[in-house]
Amino acid sequence: MKKIKVAFIYHKNNIFLSGNHFDNTFYNFYIKALRRNENLEITNFMTDDVFDCSKLKGKFDIILLWENSPFGMPKELIGIKDIEIPVITKASDPVRAEESKSLHEKWNISYYFHFFHEDFFYELYPKHFKYRTVIFGLEPSLYQNVMPFNNRKKDKILLTGATANKGLGSKLLNFLHSSKWSAGNFYRLRNLCRDLKMIDYTSTLDHEFINDLYPKLLEKYSAAITAASYSPCIKYWETTAAGCLTFMEITSKNRGNYIGFEDDVSSIFINEQNYKDKFHEFINDPNNPKWEKIAKNGREHALKNLNNDKATESLEIIMRELL
Repeated sequence: MKKIKVAFIYHKNNIFLSGNHFDNTFYNFYIKALRRNENLEITNFMTDDVFDCSKLKGKFDIILLWENSPFGMPKELIGIKDIEIPVITKASDPVRAEESKSLHEKWNISYYFHFFHEDFFYELYPKHFKYRTVIFGLEPSLYQNVMPFNNRKKDKILLTGATANKGLGSKLLNFLHSSKWSAGNFYRLRNLCRDLKMIDYTSTLDHEFINDLYPKLLEKYSAAITAASYSPCIKYWETTAAGCLTFMEITSKNRGNYIGFEDDVSSIFINEQNYKDKFHEFINDPNNPKWEKIAKNGREHALKNLNNDKATESLEIIMRELL
């Protein structure tokens, strides 16, 4: 099969692609995993604020952009509409979607991808934008040889990640602005879990397990929570891959069934009505062998189906459709 020559464009100051950020998931996918795909020939273009795309004409089959927003990208992609090369891009963070729409024509974008459900993407973007769900972010090598389930902490359930500021000023600001993307709304259930007595909570930067060390924090606990109220996030497949019994928010609102986990088989589904009862069931009977079985099934599903190499294969399919 003929290799696809891909020009990957991003700004040289993009911290997410430096390999030194507290969150290395994008680096592992774009910089490491794409190069492992034997059917892709990736050339990285780390740009300044302005990049002349005319130099790519006749040399590449596909242009891949870090994302469709000014964040982490050059301000100008000169000539990108004139070189007749299909352009694929990761959809930006939802909070940047509105400003990103204007770049669809300007950057001549052919196709979008992200791990979002298709319906969620089309709540943010017009229906004529081509989009496909590609679940990326899980680097399998980081999740090998994790601590055995029964050697982990069982008297607490781990919760990590961003939550709303508990200060009165922040609560008032969230109420006045009613932003869908505020931490109070996007992580509503995560916020409700945070202050329960059986929960060990740490925010993203309040621990030393950053960069590629996050699995080392997860493997300390038999059980962990991952909750995002509008759409599943990378934590869903990271937490399960680390071998944790994962309490995950799966509802009709966040459409989480598409990532393939099954309730009481490979994870424990929670929502705003049942989460306390689900936590107590584990805490009151932590040595029940069913928990280890569910955790094992979740780990196997994540590592087999939701890894970065599967994601590069999905991206390759999109590229071949455009050639």
